[in-house]
Amino acid sequence: QVQLVESGGGSVQTGGSLSLSCAATGSWFSINAMGWFRQVPGMQRELVAAISSDGITTYADTVKGRFTISRDNAKITVLLQMNSLKPEDTAVYYCNVRGCTGSYHYCNDYWGQGTQVTVSS
Repeated sequence: QVQLVESGGGSVQTGGSLSLSCAATGSWFSINAMGWFRQVPGMQRELVAAISSDGITTYADTVKGRFTISRDNAKITVLLQMNSLKPEDTAVYYCNVRGCTGSYHYCNDYWGQGTQVTVSS
């Protein structure tokens, strides 16, 4: 059984920083990409940042220049460094892994349970 373990959420003031971490535990056959999405109640879940297996990064325009995504392939962990946070960054952040698991090589999008990020003004 695979699992995505998220940590690092919390509350900060405008202009502050937070770092999110997502560790992909269990038996993984391969991982194509890892990233972070966020969602506000009643709104569409949106991509924040992603990084492919070869290190190519993608950022939402709203976070470009403020957020940095990175990975540690040895630990199968993806990090999201969030600087200069704004109230509009407030959301539940979900780790996403696109990969294949186990001896059956079941391929899918896998999701963490979500971690709350709150930015107060």
